[in-house]
Formats: sequence, structure tokens, C-alpha cells
Amino acid sequence: MPSPITVGVIANPASGRDIRRLTSHASVFPTSEKANMVVRLLAGLGVVGVERVLTLRDRTGVAALLLRAIDTHTALAGPQRWPQVEFLEQPIADSVADTHAGVAAMVRAEVGLIAVLGGDGTHRAVAAHCAQVPLLTLSTGTNNAFPEMREATVAGLAGALVASGAVPAEVALRRNKRLVVRCVAGPNRGREEIALVDVCVSRQRFVGARAVSEPADIETLFLTFAAPDGIGLSSIGGAWAPVERSAPHGLHLCFGRNGEPGVPLVAPIAPGRVEQVTLRTCERFEAGVWTPLNTGHGTLAFDGERELELERDDRYEISLDWDGPLTVDVERTLRYCASHQLMREAAYRAGAVMQTAAGAGA
Repeated sequence: MPSPITVGVIANPASGRDIRRLTSHASVFPTSEKANMVVRLLAGLGVVGVERVLTLRDRTGVAALLLRAIDTHTALAGPQRWPQVEFLEQPIADSVADTHAGVAAMVRAEVGLIAVLGGDGTHRAVAAHCAQVPLLTLSTGTNNAFPEMREATVAGLAGALVASGAVPAEVALRRNKRLVVRCVAGPNRGREEIALVDVCVSRQRFVGARAVSEPADIETLFLTFAAPDGIGLSSIGGAWAPVERSAPHGLHLCFGRNGEPGVPLVAPIAPGRVEQVTLRTCERFEAGVWTPLNTGHGTLAFDGERELELERDDRYEISLDWDGPLTVDVERTLRYCASHQLMREAAYRAGAVMQTAAGAGA
């Protein structure tokens, strides 16, 4: 008997609720809306044949609200089919360790894809462990450059088409760039980190509240892409020299302090915050070239969040490659679906299932 078509779902309960809500005018993603997004995702997944969903428990209420919605849907016994939802049995650490362990378990379970509800940091955490399993990206964070703002129902339809194999991978999926930082000398020698959008050498000496939100703190910035309509640190590159996700290169930018020589530039580095920076240099950052980082002081931030406090003897280097995660191109997937009338086939299958169920209940 063939294995059921299975999809993993990672819904970060902490995304969209960080300290930047106190320093900017960013919107808040409440627990109820995250649960509602998962419900809408289930509706899209179920129509096109996904039979099983693996997800995580949490202490904030996302899982509890999802269970309530599932119970209500089952009691109503409506015609719309949802996948069977299973919660992975693992300890709850209330940290990124939950995501790391959950994604690793989903990979072992051979899910067809992993739907991710979160911001850049959540997607970075998933990408570190997802191997070749493609990601369906949904934005629920603060500075979201990597995931898309998209209706979860529509994303679920596209995700199901990919997980079921109805749309070929070469049509539906795209490979992403990533930045790799490794420590080659010093106390942290051997440590390696990745970023999907940006790596920042910050002048701030301590991790603190993590978010890079003050323009004066930005010393050096490396970007995988820079959209002209983006937000966050990558918007600085987008305001000066936009780079597409599909471009073979990234950007390397250096900044001066206020009053130092350079080009003044304004960019939306956070929701509601358009700040000025002093751009000293901007260069193409080619793939496959390891470049030393000037890390004699300060902190290293990955995808907008400070994570490493630099030791005096540490020596880091950075490179751009094409080993980032595969992601579902929702629009391209649904265009293929329309041109091949795959939704008509889905309707025929759904009708057959309903007739079978009606016959069994007679």
C-alpha cells in the first residue's frame, strides 16, 4: 500500500511578537491568526490529495486552537476534506530548538514538503535542517524578506500540487542562495552559520535584544538578494543596487558612521522606520569566493538578528553559494495547474470520494 502524501507544518508561535513591536509600528501576528492560517492551509492541502500533516505542539495556544478547529470540522462532517493532523511527540523547549528538532523529524518521516509560517529567522532555522525537502514559505514575522505574504489557502493548493507530484519539481521549485559564515581561527574555530538574506557585522558589542535596528550599528552588510520593494536590512541594497533572487551574485556593502565620508541613503530598515545610513562602498559579491570578515569587535547578525558576540582572536570568513533551500514558486505552480486543468481532475477525484463515502454510509 503506498505511503500517504504527507506535509510538515512549522508555525513559529513567537514570530511577529518580538521587541521590534516596541520600537516600530510593525503589525502583530496573534496566536489566533496563526492557528487560522494553519486551518486555511489544511483546506488547500486536502483538496489536492494531501492525506497527512505533521506539526508541533506549543505552549502558546496555536496547537490548542488548531485541535479545536479540527474537532469542529469533524463534527460538522462537511464535504471539504482535510488531511489527518498528527503532532510530533518531542519535548517543548520554547526556543529555536523546537524548530530544529521538528524539522529533523519531518525529514526522517519523508514529508513531501514543509510549510513554514514565520519570518526570516524562522525560515533560516528550518533551512538549516530541511536538507532537500522543499519549503512552502508564508510570512508571519517582522522584517520579512525571504518568505512571501500570501493567502494560506492558495499556498496550500500549490503545496499540495507539489507534494503529490502533480506539478513537476523543475516547474514548481526554485533553488535559493545562502550566505555561509565560518570561524577559521580563535575560540569559536569550526563554528558555521548560514543566512538566507543578510549577514551584518554590527558595531554593537553585545547581542542584547538581538534585532539590528539602529543604522549607526551597521558596519558591513552582505546580501543574497536586494528587492527594491523590500524591508529590513536588505532594503538598503534594494535602494541603491537591486539584486534579483535569481541573480548569480549578491552584494557586499560597507558603511561609515554619521559625519564620515560616504553617500547618504535612506531605506526602510523596519516597519515604520525609514532611516539614513552612510554608504561607503557597494560591490558585487560573487558566489564561491571566501572573503575575510572584519570582526575585531562587535557582533554578527544573521537575517536581521544579532547572534554572535565576537571574540578578539576569532577570525571569520563568508561565502555565497546556491545550496540554500528549495522553495515552492506558488504562482508558477498554479499557472501550470491551470494550463493542464489539474483542478478539474481534483474535482473529479473529490466527487468520487464523496460518492464512495455516501455509499458506505447508506
